[in-house]
Amino acid sequence: MTNNKLTTSWGAPVGDNQNSMTAGSRGPTLIQDVHLLEKLAHFNRERVPERVVHAKGTGAHGYFEVTNDLSKYTKAAFLSEKGKRTPMFIRFSTVAGENGSADTVRDPRGFAIKFYTEDGNYDLVGNNTPIFFIRDAIKFPDFIHTQKRHPQTHLKNPTAVWDFWSLSPESLHQVTYLMGDRGIPATLRHMNGYGSHTFKWVNKEGEAVWVKYHFKSEQGVKNITNEVAAKIAGANPDYHTEDLFNSIEQGDFPAWKLYVQIMPLEDADTYRFDPFDVTKVWSHKDYPLIELGRMVLNRNPENYFAEVEQATFSPGTLVPGIEVSPDKMLQGRIFAYSDAHRYRVGANHNALPINRPKNEVRNYQRDGQMRFDSNGGSSVYYEPNSAGGPQESPQDNQSAFTVSGLAESTAYDHNDHYTQAGDLFRLMSSEEQDRLIETVVGAMSPVESDEIKIRQISHFYKADSEYGRRVADGLGLQVPQEVK
Repeated sequence: MTNNKLTTSWGAPVGDNQNSMTAGSRGPTLIQDVHLLEKLAHFNRERVPERVVHAKGTGAHGYFEVTNDLSKYTKAAFLSEKGKRTPMFIRFSTVAGENGSADTVRDPRGFAIKFYTEDGNYDLVGNNTPIFFIRDAIKFPDFIHTQKRHPQTHLKNPTAVWDFWSLSPESLHQVTYLMGDRGIPATLRHMNGYGSHTFKWVNKEGEAVWVKYHFKSEQGVKNITNEVAAKIAGANPDYHTEDLFNSIEQGDFPAWKLYVQIMPLEDADTYRFDPFDVTKVWSHKDYPLIELGRMVLNRNPENYFAEVEQATFSPGTLVPGIEVSPDKMLQGRIFAYSDAHRYRVGANHNALPINRPKNEVRNYQRDGQMRFDSNGGSSVYYEPNSAGGPQESPQDNQSAFTVSGLAESTAYDHNDHYTQAGDLFRLMSSEEQDRLIETVVGAMSPVESDEIKIRQISHFYKADSEYGRRVADGLGLQVPQEVK
């Protein structure tokens, strides 16, 4: 007979899990009821701090298969040959809302992938948009504050949102994208994903190129309107979470084709847009999409907390052959993401099963809260040493690059925030433009200050005169004369 006894966390059998130990039937509860105390104490600590951003999410396991050999560009082992498969885990999420918020809000979606490669884990931490609102990490805390709740009313604050955007014209491209049809995907399966940032690939000869990632949904891209999204949010706020789980459970495995854009290093100095500015895209005409592989999601998590909530991703989790670029937003995220995980989950978050690489970890990091493995045992715990401990491998150093200039707070050299936003508007059909204008006007109407509205209208107008004029008409305001 299988031993199926209920036990305490230290393994002792529990005699009664229905009744507290008391002094008589009505007497006070006894402090010696250690099982009761353990249950209550653990219950009080069941929730780790919520993610500051990307709090609401869901995830799935799957694999990535190389379909095109691009090893001439990168020495990354998991991309080394056609047909090679690598296990992976993905977490989808909304950005601004809390853990209990609705799935169908108008918000970017996180698209964070962990590849369990033979050289360690590689995290590609992107979104379902190819651009972002800001391009310098120093502005990120302020931006996210505008997306959160007012400190007095505890309500969402459209005035803060549009005040920040109107004073940050680099946001216009992403605002146009978000307020358009792709701002609310029909399901997580029916949206694309992007690395958003520019990264560097380095091959075995030490030759490097710049690269951008594009995941194209094999299910196609489908979106929903504001009205449908609001109806779903009221009926089933976990609609996207449920759809993904049920799809995989029924064997309808969602898949994405991965394409990359490749830019020679020297082009970065002459391209008409700064290739490291995450508020901009590279033209597909200039740098065509090249197929790289296919991602398939085929297994649901067994436990949401252990696998989705405790999953930690960082754009600084890299493998040989893949490096970062001078993108200021990316540079800040390299620190911020890992630091958030150390605070939220703990210093040893990478040792948890969902985050642990499939190859052996060998280093001199010891101790820390919740260290649950052998902690290095009795092996040498410092470096350099003469005891045969793990040693560095100089061949795996990141590639060298030239830096120059003064150490000072420096802005981007390029400030054309309007061309690509205008191009995006003009790419839309008349019906898409109608819905965009309706969404923007609806989102800006609650803003308390006409000054903020007019400032933002001027940005729309600079991107495209019709864009600005129609938003102004919808709000009952005039386009500023000095902008025309």
